[in-house]
Amino acid sequence: MKHLIIICLGILFSVSAYAQNGEVCQFPQDPTLEKPEAYKGFDSVTLLDSISVTVQPTGSGSFAIYKAFKVLTPNGAVNNRTVIYDYDPLTAFAEFRYAVVYRANGDVVGLDVSKACDYAAPARAIFWGARQIMLEIGWLEPGDIVEYEIAKKGFTYALLSGDDDESRFIPPMRGQFYDIVPFWASEPTVRKVYEVSVPMEKELQFQFYQGECSSSVRFEDNNRKTYTFAMRDMLPFKREANMVDLFDAAPKLFMSSTPKWQDKSLWFYKVNEDYDSFAALPEAQKKVDELIKGKKTEMEKIEVLTHWVADNIRYSGISMGKGEGYTLHNTKMNYTDRCGVCKDIAGTLVSFLRMAGFESYPAMTMAGSRVEKIPADHFNHCVAVVKLSNGTYMPLDPTWVPFVRELWSSAEQQQNYLPGVPEGSDLLETPLSPPENHFVRIIATNKLDTKGTLSGQFTITAEGQSDSNIRRIFTQGWQTEWQNTMEQQLLAVSPKAKLISVDYGKNPKDYQAAPIKITFHYEIPDYAIMGKEEMLFKPMVMNNLYTSVQSFLRINTNMEKREYGFKDACSRLVELKEITQLPKGYKLATAAQRESSQSGAADFEGYLRQEGNELNLYQKLTLKKRVYDASDWDGFRTAVNNYKSFGEYVILTK
Repeated sequence: MKHLIIICLGILFSVSAYAQNGEVCQFPQDPTLEKPEAYKGFDSVTLLDSISVTVQPTGSGSFAIYKAFKVLTPNGAVNNRTVIYDYDPLTAFAEFRYAVVYRANGDVVGLDVSKACDYAAPARAIFWGARQIMLEIGWLEPGDIVEYEIAKKGFTYALLSGDDDESRFIPPMRGQFYDIVPFWASEPTVRKVYEVSVPMEKELQFQFYQGECSSSVRFEDNNRKTYTFAMRDMLPFKREANMVDLFDAAPKLFMSSTPKWQDKSLWFYKVNEDYDSFAALPEAQKKVDELIKGKKTEMEKIEVLTHWVADNIRYSGISMGKGEGYTLHNTKMNYTDRCGVCKDIAGTLVSFLRMAGFESYPAMTMAGSRVEKIPADHFNHCVAVVKLSNGTYMPLDPTWVPFVRELWSSAEQQQNYLPGVPEGSDLLETPLSPPENHFVRIIATNKLDTKGTLSGQFTITAEGQSDSNIRRIFTQGWQTEWQNTMEQQLLAVSPKAKLISVDYGKNPKDYQAAPIKITFHYEIPDYAIMGKEEMLFKPMVMNNLYTSVQSFLRINTNMEKREYGFKDACSRLVELKEITQLPKGYKLATAAQRESSQSGAADFEGYLRQEGNELNLYQKLTLKKRVYDASDWDGFRTAVNNYKSFGEYVILTK
């Protein structure tokens, strides 16, 4: 039976679908027939993407997930041969309700959803039993339309499993419901709809961010109310290189029945105290006493405990039964197993700090994107906070600081977090980390002879995130590879480079002793390109040595404008200085170079000039943030381009 065409008040509706008894009702109109030029160049188009949720007083939700799409090209046919949906059996159940293919030639094929596969989802590092359901659609051709519906019951994140099968679908904050709905698309979408029905007495706050949608609230006869949100004619979201997370740029819907973040904070505190997650353990107490022995100040104690936990609890998550998700495993399990995910590592630190006499609690955070004011749980990471003697809370993240000289990784600066504290807390944000906390300095002294051979030394020193980038070979690599790694820095400059010697101190593994400092002595034959009366070469420090601490070079500064914010790895201060003794009689052929710029995002100052028979280069680049607004682009781009401009070849004439 051919599907028919229905347009009602300009809104596309799915009148019905392929029923399980095999009968086919009329299908909505195919809008690609009316304006095919709008979808030219795309492999497929979504006709309707719809989610309908019925929320019970307990907060559990029943989801009807519907999608209809049309294949436009052979590539689209191949890409849509299967439909896959992820779910977590600890908190949800999902199954295909029906699926049907409307062939371009008019045939209608109902698929047997009983043949859908339910299997363990691919996993890495975290093995919590997540699953996928997959339905094979099979052979498709351009013009075919596929329609299917998935039924799901439960909620989104893996939390505690209950005492009976049905209780696992009830969220831990019993009675509370939230959802986060992306309103962006990877392919053209004619209409996207999200609808949620809640009991009349349940208050639901919501906000639509970074775009506009149509919305409505209806009061139903069954003492319920229904919220509906919809968008039409969505095109794939255009990304920019190095842009912020899509949740921070693309349209999205946040909704929650929880009144404020303080309520979530108080609940998070109570659920872990009730579970007795941080109870003291004699063996662990002995280790804590050993670590803090001789430490006089509170910061000395906090540092030694944080670094021990960071360096000694391996990141590896397996399903351990009750205690996954928001409830942290107890001290005995964590200290005995010495492995776990972020919440286990953070929980161990909370326990250690309490055994050392501190007031400490777990906190939730979102690594990667912003958390909004609407208290919908946009969290993917667990950290810790400790109360200092001045009454303020200090965030700590042992998961992100193994062998790092920080206590809170500045790769997480400008990040929201919510502590679970007894007095309750609002949503907080980690501050900017000053660039000088992550400096990298390279100071070189070289000599260039008349044959173009460069000989000399350079010393690199670094702190904070820059230190950890450079030191990683010593703290996480094989000692037999240390020398080879040092040589690779020079061979990246020239395949003829010879490493004469390298000095990286007595024990570069001891990252807490002092900032990293490495001195290279080298000789590079034919470094300069020789002419009859001139030579051409690049200043040694401008060869992008240690590119791991120069992540900003991977940001395309050829872009003139940005529409969205962008990210770098960390705030950073890069300082380069080089003095090169020139062969007698050679002079800088071009004019001396001097550049400077200042902005709220980045500063730069630098010069290249000849003084006597020496060529002096100096650069100082200050990058002030990790997460930048689009309005920061001009200042950031100017500073980085000024930095790059000193990497051009220098011409000397005799």
